[in-house]
Amino acid sequence: MTHPIFREIIDLASGGGGGWIKLGEHIADEIPDVKVRLTDYYPNISAFNHTVKKRPELFSHEEESLNALDVPKNLKGLRTEFLSFHHLKSGDARQILQNAVDANSPIAVFEAQKRSGGDFIKFFLSPMNVLLITPFIRLFKFGRILFIYLVPLVPIFVWWDGLVSVLRTYSEKELKGLVDSLDNKDAFVWEISFVKNGAIKIYYLLGVPKV
Repeated sequence: MTHPIFREIIDLASGGGGGWIKLGEHIADEIPDVKVRLTDYYPNISAFNHTVKKRPELFSHEEESLNALDVPKNLKGLRTEFLSFHHLKSGDARQILQNAVDANSPIAVFEAQKRSGGDFIKFFLSPMNVLLITPFIRLFKFGRILFIYLVPLVPIFVWWDGLVSVLRTYSEKELKGLVDSLDNKDAFVWEISFVKNGAIKIYYLLGVPKV
C-alpha cells in the first residue's frame, strides 16, 4: 500500500504545469487516488486551468503566489520541484529543504542534467536537435519556421539555457553538503541518485520523514 504522504503532491515552481499532464497519468496508474496541486511564485493561471481541465480529478492549483521557501502549513503532502532547483542560490536551495524538514513534509527535487563534461557536450549540441525535429512537428506555423531557421532565436535560447543549466546544477557532493547543513536532518531519510529510461537520466534528491 502506498504511504498516504505520497497521495498528495504539492508541486513547487510549476511554471505552466504542462509537463505534469503525461507524468500525472503515469503516476495515477500506480496511485489511482493521487492528487497533484500546482503552485508557483508567479502563477500562470490560464496555463494551470488548461492542465486542470485535462484531468480535473487529478489536478488542482493555487491561485495565489506561493513562495517555495515558506510553503503554507495547510498544504500537506510530497513536495516536488522539477528542473528548477539549479536556478536557486545555495541559501535559497537550503531553505527549501529546511522548510520541508520543519514541516515534516517529504520532498523530491529532480533535474534533467548534471554538471559533467558529457552533459555539457549534449547541451552544446542541442540546437541541432531543434533544427532536425522541427520539420516533424504537426501543424505548420510560419512563426516556428521564422524563429528557428530564418532568425534562429529558439536554437540560440535552447543552447544558452542548456549550457547555463549544466553549469549551475548542484553536484552530488554539493547536495550532500546542503543536506548536512540542515537542522534536524536526521529526522529524514535522504537519497541522492538517478533513474534511467533508455538514454535519459533523471537525477534526484529525495527526503522522507522517518516518522
